[in-house]
Amino acid sequence: MKYLILHADGMADIPCPELGGKTPLESAATPHLDRIAQSSEVGLLSLPSDSGPAGSDVTGVAVLGYDPKKYYPGSGPLEAAGLGITVGDQDVVFRCTMVTVRGEGPSGGKDIVTEIKKLGPHVVMEDATAGLIETDQARELLEAVNEQLGSESIQFYPGAGHRHLMVWVGGKSRATCFDPQQLVGRSIGDALPAGDGAEVLRKIMDAAFFILRDHPVNEERQQEGLKPANCLWLWGQGRAALWPPLPERYGITGAVVSSSDVHRGVGLCAGLEAVESSIDPGDESTQVIGPVEAAVRELSKKDLVYLHAGFSDDVLHATDVQEKVRAIEQFDAQVVGPILTALAAHSSYRLLVVCDPGLASSQARTVPPILYALCDSAGQSQSGAAKRFHEQEEHIAGTAPRDATKLMTRLFPRGA
Repeated sequence: MKYLILHADGMADIPCPELGGKTPLESAATPHLDRIAQSSEVGLLSLPSDSGPAGSDVTGVAVLGYDPKKYYPGSGPLEAAGLGITVGDQDVVFRCTMVTVRGEGPSGGKDIVTEIKKLGPHVVMEDATAGLIETDQARELLEAVNEQLGSESIQFYPGAGHRHLMVWVGGKSRATCFDPQQLVGRSIGDALPAGDGAEVLRKIMDAAFFILRDHPVNEERQQEGLKPANCLWLWGQGRAALWPPLPERYGITGAVVSSSDVHRGVGLCAGLEAVESSIDPGDESTQVIGPVEAAVRELSKKDLVYLHAGFSDDVLHATDVQEKVRAIEQFDAQVVGPILTALAAHSSYRLLVVCDPGLASSQARTVPPILYALCDSAGQSQSGAAKRFHEQEEHIAGTAPRDATKLMTRLFPRGA
């Protein structure tokens, strides 16, 4: 028996006026997802109510069978695991996101960034991705910060694009910190680190602002009309994750395939083997096809493959909802279709598709649902089944949400 979990990150959403009250998934042409729905158990998933912010990484932890209330360490440690960064038991890992902030006067008018003397209520989160800064420029900026602020106790590690890490050796983990995506367009005053250890974190953020503000890379970006990466935002902290290995629990072999460092870390913490996929940063097509080809290869070697396939930053942050519709259609054709073809080559299989809102969960007032479909090689279309796979499909919307942490026992019915 082969098992595949397809985590479709960022596809779920809420009805959009621009689409006539339909969701992007409902508006998109998705013949492969619809075929799965017609022969599957389909419905909605719920996460433990007090498991923390319901980001896509929390969904991944829950879907692999770990209760986030007990096992979710924060996105920082998961990303560190995905990047292969060794973290001590008493070290605290923070996500260190490059963002764009601006000063704002008492009347709400925008001041130039150089007038910011200290991060506080007069500072607004303008962009939580620093204008989708390229990795090369971001790493040059982080190196400048590390040269001046790095020490035996504070260490910075580069990631991809605007996403990076800071490790506080022997540090404190209980400060209250916020996801910068939740703050776009708002004052950061009430969202700066607070609580135990917050003073150290604020000093680092203030110092980093002055290092980044006048850096040649940011001067060049502003001259080109791009947003400067003028602030390091610390959040998502936690200590290294220690989980009971999933392969031992179910007596299987398994692999994780993801271009996301965080979700690769989720798989690694679960005891799965991380598999690299062929991705050319200059070729957008490989960002979709590469992970799928890697997953198909691993499926011939392993019992279980966890394939996390999220949308690119350009799609996740796009203001044109039609861009998301097109991305969903591409996902159905280039990810779901080939996966179904690959599974059909095996005599028996089980497929679990999980579709969550990704960034939408932190941007929308109404949190979109998490959808799932569970089918196997013996599944056949049946009357009364769902006709399509989307949030407002009557058969799906009418079901009571299932506990996401229980899905693994349904995928492996003879499991623990």
